[in-house]
Amino acid sequence: MTPVLHLTWKSVLNRRLTVGLTVLSVALSVALLLGVERLRNEARTAFAQTISGTDLVVGARSGPIQLLLYAVFHIGNATNNVSWKSYEAVRANPLVAWTVPISLGDSHRGYRVVGTDAGFFEHVRYGEGRPVQFASGRSFEGVFEAVVGAEVARALGYAAGETIVLAHGAGEVSFAQHADKPFKVVGILARTGTPIDRSVLVSLGAIEALHLDWQGGAPVPGLAIPPEYVAKFDLSPKAITAALVGLKSRAAVFQVQRSVNEYRGEPLLAILPGATLQELWGLIGVAEQALLAVSALVVLVGLAGLVAVIVASLGERRRELAILRSLGAGPWDVFLLLAAESLVLTLVGCGLGLALLYGAGALLASPLESRFGLGFALTAPSPREWGLLGAVVAAGLLASVVPGLRAYRMSLADGMTIKV
Repeated sequence: MTPVLHLTWKSVLNRRLTVGLTVLSVALSVALLLGVERLRNEARTAFAQTISGTDLVVGARSGPIQLLLYAVFHIGNATNNVSWKSYEAVRANPLVAWTVPISLGDSHRGYRVVGTDAGFFEHVRYGEGRPVQFASGRSFEGVFEAVVGAEVARALGYAAGETIVLAHGAGEVSFAQHADKPFKVVGILARTGTPIDRSVLVSLGAIEALHLDWQGGAPVPGLAIPPEYVAKFDLSPKAITAALVGLKSRAAVFQVQRSVNEYRGEPLLAILPGATLQELWGLIGVAEQALLAVSALVVLVGLAGLVAVIVASLGERRRELAILRSLGAGPWDVFLLLAAESLVLTLVGCGLGLALLYGAGALLASPLESRFGLGFALTAPSPREWGLLGAVVAAGLLASVVPGLRAYRMSLADGMTIKV
């Protein structure tokens, strides 16, 4: 069979342009399939680690997903606020190690303003316990000082020292500006790939100062308190939107959750962020499955191109196949050779696809991390990725049946006959 294999190799070299394009098509399809799978897993991991190290999220009683959306993702609005007295009751629980208050309601050019305290930068974590860090500047100290997230700074071109004006409400466009009380940007946060990047953080006292001369969501007519006079007022918060809670022992999480949910001062809700994140992902994870399905269809198109090329070349290779038969190759041998050719091209395409995947990963890992907070680890394929590669090879082997059967049916007489 050595002469037969040698002749087949020569045939492939003779069609090297067509074969090369076919292998490239399979390789690009495989790289896309594995790339989508890897990014899908990274997106799921990043989503699940939007908030890390926080044991409970406490807010007014509503739905768990709604509470998670506005407290962590800053999407939507709370059904009600939590009184400062209730927040202090939660904080005073002997099982609670730390709390971080969250106050929402204002915005800046479409980005949410988050009122909080210095504990935010100390206790809030994301990813695998990574702390929130400053790219430049420092935390807010004065009343009218703000810290902006990385995406806000990038999109609006802000740097430390800029003066900004906050707006009342959370819409993209607001006609109720707090123009009489501008803020100074004193810090820019490093990118986290979380909603923190799209936030403007100020102190709880700043939220109170902004609304000293407001009532019922509108400025009081004829009353204007200049910024230099706000220090004369009590800026202690009256209510907050939600609170992040860390416990001294995670074993006490259900005990503290039950005590919050049964709090008699006002209706409160405490949720486990990790469990609620998984629930939320179950609602929005259909998109990732659809994307993976599209990638699988691209692979099928690539394999269909492989089959089309081999089948289309059979008419030109009838004399070649006849010579193989004259050298002693039976119909079954011809079938196996055509099937092996298709399989080898698929295997080469998978290998090249892996090389393209890692090459693209090496080039795009840093931009993905800095721009979107997505990691792209250049690790060995996971068991699921090996399974996808195996499925591609199996599909390539199955696709080889079509050209193999056609070659099998070609007789020696048909190959040697010259038709006019």
